[in-house]
Amino acid sequence: MRVMVLVKANEQSEAGALPDAKILTEMGKFNEELVKAGVMLAGEGLQPSSQGVRVRFDGPKPTVIDGPFAETKELVAGFWLWQVRSMDEAVEWLKRAPFEEGEVEIRRVFEAEDFGEAMTPELKEQGRRLREQVAQQQ
Repeated sequence: MRVMVLVKANEQSEAGALPDAKILTEMGKFNEELVKAGVMLAGEGLQPSSQGVRVRFDGPKPTVIDGPFAETKELVAGFWLWQVRSMDEAVEWLKRAPFEEGEVEIRRVFEAEDFGEAMTPELKEQGRRLREQVAQQQ
C-alpha cells in the first residue's frame, strides 16, 4: 500500500527558516534508509505558505487566494510518498525519523481497486497510460 506522510508546518517553517546542516544530514541518512529498503517513492520539502496560493471552488468561477495562510498547525511543510505493507510498518518507519518536535500525519493513498465498479477497464487503462507518461517525463 502507498501512504503519504505529511509533515506539519510550524512557526519556523512558515517564517522561511531553513534547517541547519545537522538536521539536513540526519534527514539525508534517514531518507537513504528509506530508499535502500524500497519504501520511499518521493519526498520533498515545501516553501512557506506565503509563497503559495489557494484556489477556492464555489460556483462557476474559482477564486484565487494568495498566501500566507493562518492556522500554521493545519499547513504542510513537506511530504513523503512511501510504499509499505501496512499502516503499522509506516508508523514504525516514521518513529525512526530524526524529528524532535512537531506532528506528522500518515494517510493511505487511494488505489484503483478502492473505487470498485466505478473504475472501469477504460479508466484503469487511462490511469496506467498516464502513469507511464509521467515516468517517461522524469
